[in-house]
Amino acid sequence: MTDDTPGPATQVTRRGLLATTAAASAAATLSTVPVSAEAEMPSPTPSATMPVSIKINGKTRKMDLDPRTTLLDALREHLSLTGTKKGCDHGQCGACTVIVEGRRINSCLTLAAMHDGEEVTTIEGLGTPEDLHPMQAAFVKHDGYQCGYCTPGQICSAVSTIAEIKAGIPSHVSGDLTAKPQITVEEIRERMSGNICRCGAYSNIIDAMKEVAEVDA
Repeated sequence: MTDDTPGPATQVTRRGLLATTAAASAAATLSTVPVSAEAEMPSPTPSATMPVSIKINGKTRKMDLDPRTTLLDALREHLSLTGTKKGCDHGQCGACTVIVEGRRINSCLTLAAMHDGEEVTTIEGLGTPEDLHPMQAAFVKHDGYQCGYCTPGQICSAVSTIAEIKAGIPSHVSGDLTAKPQITVEEIRERMSGNICRCGAYSNIIDAMKEVAEVDA
């Protein structure tokens, strides 16, 4: 009588069948993947630009900008006005402070397109080496800077701070928002607190601002 039971070489086990099926599936999947999927991906479409016209330091400047361009990058990268510095780029250091319509702002936190038709003053528009703005001259006299990186923002902010106080714009220093602010060290410190000087020239900056305020008074 012949024994028809499969020998060890011809036996198919459940584990072996599953392993063979998984390997075949993996091979089939790999064969359908493009050699270079990245090469077949469409390239990103360039962003559309928009016309922006800003009066900067007394001169109207017209630009075609990506709508996402910050005022800081428009000044530095498109107009080569590099006096305005890029510090933290998060609105925390004040190095990029400029004056817009008489109000100081962090130019890294605002889009250039938002200021279409407005007037912007940068450090280049305050004075020149031959004809310094009184605040610039006071900073030089009182050593209101060391490395100088934060100085353009400090000076723009200082000019606006004195103007704010003289215009009677209140702050919470006195505890009474209806009281007319006075030019005091405490008032200046509070209003200038958004401008960081990593060299620590704060006392000299205050001296410079007090001198300008007293001369202008």
